[in-house]
Amino acid sequence: MSGQVKGLKVGPSSNGDSRGSWEEKEDQDNVGLATKPKPVTGRRTRKVEGGVFFPKPENAVTVAVSSRVLFRTEREQKVFEQDGVEEYLRFQIEHENEPFTPGPAFPFVKALEAVNCRLRELYPQSEELFDIVLVTYNHAHVGIRLINTINHHNLFIERFCMTGGSSPIGYLKAWQTNLYLSADADKVREALSEGIAAATMFTSEKVTEVSESQLRVAFDGDAVLFSDESERIFKAHGLDKFFEHERDNEDTLLDHGPLKGFLEALGKLQKKFYAKGQRLDCPIRTYLVTARSAASSGIRALKTLRAWGLEIDEALFLAGAPKGPMLEKIRPHIYFDDQMFHVEGAAEMGTVAAHVPYGIAQKHNAKQNSSVRK
Repeated sequence: MSGQVKGLKVGPSSNGDSRGSWEEKEDQDNVGLATKPKPVTGRRTRKVEGGVFFPKPENAVTVAVSSRVLFRTEREQKVFEQDGVEEYLRFQIEHENEPFTPGPAFPFVKALEAVNCRLRELYPQSEELFDIVLVTYNHAHVGIRLINTINHHNLFIERFCMTGGSSPIGYLKAWQTNLYLSADADKVREALSEGIAAATMFTSEKVTEVSESQLRVAFDGDAVLFSDESERIFKAHGLDKFFEHERDNEDTLLDHGPLKGFLEALGKLQKKFYAKGQRLDCPIRTYLVTARSAASSGIRALKTLRAWGLEIDEALFLAGAPKGPMLEKIRPHIYFDDQMFHVEGAAEMGTVAAHVPYGIAQKHNAKQNSSVRK
């Protein structure tokens, strides 16, 4: 995947998510990546002023976010590219009281925190919350500026790790991470290979305003929530065979895809609101946005979700129509898709879209015509 696609920017870099970030001057927009270096197994939950808990990883829905996608650091990248690592570190120290500006994951993280506020009101002693871990490849010297930035934006992020160039994947596993968001596609693929739900985020030139009180998460179907089994049929044999395969197998469940577990985690938290009679006022809303046709191939997807015990609040079967206009109406905090063609289309309409580099689509040209079944 190239570093820049139709206004989307991504790529490994000095203060970013690549292990080579301290060795090579590569392209980047935001800062770092990492998780906490020590697992907290056996440690008691800590309560802080105001009754806020730090949940144990086994109880929380842990979202690990690279500092490169949480904040933007284009100016710092120029310093690195032009003057090298030492001058870059010196620059960061000199400007450590100047906060970074929000990146593409910032509204998503704020929405997670808004949900946590509602959960704490209903369940003051519960550890079933979103737990946000900031992961960064940065040197510890940069940590002061990152912490100052977190405090400036009033973010509740206490779990924080700077790996100084080492891979964070082992730490993600120790944290029992439910979702990892990064600007480094290689690290996202590595996380997926380890069974961790992950996606690559991009800095887009256009961003749509999103809700501050309701977390909205949209998913593609095949190769995201489901396996790429059906997509493989389409690639190998065409649309007619795809429809035939889906009709013949409509009572056979699809296998799970890389983000099924994250939808499951969202559903678990949704049910806590339903239990308090707040189904209609739930601060979490989920969407299935798929290019599948409803009558010809949608029934298998819906039966699979029902068999898994998962609810989707809204399901849009677009029959090959562009996803961007629908996503513009939904205004999700994040949309997950396995094809860059759809990620680009969503971004053009102002949606924060994340790429899930999984399945057969990664072996084909990302730009495909609108008849692709997904």
